[in-house]
Amino acid sequence: MISIYPLVKNEVLKIIKKKRFLVVILVLAALIPIFTYAQMKVAQNLQEQFGSTDWRLETQQRITDYTNRLGSARVPEEWKKYMTVQVQQLQYYLDKDINPQSPNGVTFTRGFLSETVSLFLPLLVLAVASDLISGERSGGTIKMLLTRPVRRWKILASKLIALTMFVSLIIIITILLAYLISGSVFGYDGWDMPVLTGFQVEGTDVNTAYVHSIDQWLFLIMQGGLAWFSAMAVACLALMVSVLVRSTAASIVIMMATIIAGLILANIASSWESAKYLFMVNLDLPDYLSGQLPPIEGMTLPFSMTVLAIWALGSLIVSFTVFTKQDILN
Repeated sequence: MISIYPLVKNEVLKIIKKKRFLVVILVLAALIPIFTYAQMKVAQNLQEQFGSTDWRLETQQRITDYTNRLGSARVPEEWKKYMTVQVQQLQYYLDKDINPQSPNGVTFTRGFLSETVSLFLPLLVLAVASDLISGERSGGTIKMLLTRPVRRWKILASKLIALTMFVSLIIIITILLAYLISGSVFGYDGWDMPVLTGFQVEGTDVNTAYVHSIDQWLFLIMQGGLAWFSAMAVACLALMVSVLVRSTAASIVIMMATIIAGLILANIASSWESAKYLFMVNLDLPDYLSGQLPPIEGMTLPFSMTVLAIWALGSLIVSFTVFTKQDILN
């Protein structure tokens, strides 16, 4: 019987030869400078507006703006909840004399990772994951692979291991490119800058009893780990769809539509409590670290991680069950 190592090596080579991973890197290398430039212009505009680089003036102005908008009857209730939470958190940063958005490469990387975890990173994962099985069916290579003396579960397990490796590389390369590119503009320091975490949102109140300061390098590692967990859940689901659907195009469209629908639901379905059991609504794991208002009241970090783990495990069970029993050769 063939061991699993040559199978994993073969899958890695196939993914590299398809050049989709190279496309992922090129997309990141092209878009991150655009976001860096946009962030630089925002910083310049704020400096012109306040005539100073003092972050306290900017933070106080944000608090004032949010407070004024809370009194408007035309502001939706969901936005008011968000602004109420933001006011309390920003005031806490002022009281502790900690700049929540110090301009440096590490802070930019942290913000970029947080903003991309629910849509952009999953789409990059889909570029690698959506055709692992369906692509081989379309090309006819799956028939040749299954004629070799190797169990089907090993074939699928090797694809899962290779997929895990590339998902990890996507997260690591995203962090590295964001830091290297933005650092050329904002500077490469900020690793030991204090960041507050432990905010607990209860309704429209922010519980600061468990808030504590950690170095930004540790916060970035925690954020990257949660982004990886979220991306792996998407990868497992994409693998399942690739097993169930014969067309690569259909596989990609199904997953893209599902993720985009989840992003829409997260913004408009706060009153639909059952939506919190959908995996797409739970992808924003890093937001819990900074104490952002959850999409649906009652959602917590352990809850979202549990939901994603159940979806991922269920998709793997379906994938291995179907792949080992279905008639793929015909």
